[in-house]
Amino acid sequence: MSTPVPFSRVSVPALRKKKGAEKIVTLTAYTAPVARAADAQADILLVGDSLGMVLYGLPSTLPVKLSDMIRHGAAVVRASERAMVVVDMPFGSYQASPQQAFRSAARVMQHTGCSAVKLEGGAEMAPTVRFLSERAIPVMAHIGLKPQYVHTLGGYRYQGRTPEEADALLADAQALQEAGAFAVVLECVETSAARRITEALAIPTIGIGAGSACDGQVLVSEDLLGMTSVAPRFVKAYAAMNTMMEEAFAAYAQDVRTGGFPASEHGFTKAS
Repeated sequence: MSTPVPFSRVSVPALRKKKGAEKIVTLTAYTAPVARAADAQADILLVGDSLGMVLYGLPSTLPVKLSDMIRHGAAVVRASERAMVVVDMPFGSYQASPQQAFRSAARVMQHTGCSAVKLEGGAEMAPTVRFLSERAIPVMAHIGLKPQYVHTLGGYRYQGRTPEEADALLADAQALQEAGAFAVVLECVETSAARRITEALAIPTIGIGAGSACDGQVLVSEDLLGMTSVAPRFVKAYAAMNTMMEEAFAAYAQDVRTGGFPASEHGFTKAS
């Protein structure tokens, strides 16, 4: 009998051990090329429902379907080897009941091979998180600015502005931890509130626009690569891919129009 291949991806227990010891690097990945490029650096590759806005030009994440998440999640899993792959549960796929959430999450995990799912919501989602966690589905929680709640929130605004809001966020985080979430994303949470939550929890916090006190950070890869026209305030662009693409496309167009491309080496002849 051959020796089994060791489990090579970052696991849930390994991720939890990083809290207080090592910052957690998270990047979004929606496609195989980005997953291949990010895999060596990321602890987590998040297949976010933000793909609806980033890849498809939708006005929000709400129109994204479960089938979209499965298609992109499977591509990211196939193209990566090291990072934990977490797939977002899209709007309408888990809110009706814990049973609905289980059916959706099981489908995602079966058809993508991902390690975990992520869902949005505070204490109201704790029973669903518990139901999934008790049935072998690891759950990453998401509080603060919750894009699927955009109409309820009245737009995209940062959270934890007042002591009351900060207290409510902490209560949400503690309820989700108690229910079995292995990590929680804090999106656009006021810095001192995010620090308070991070210090109070035994599970890692992953910040996006929530300051440096979080146990890890996540950014949309296309934002940090400079591929989006308008990036949020909390984004640091590490490249200017939009400019590079525009220059490359312009050079290609010029070559095509002047006959510079294709040259003889770009074609096939009987001699070749």
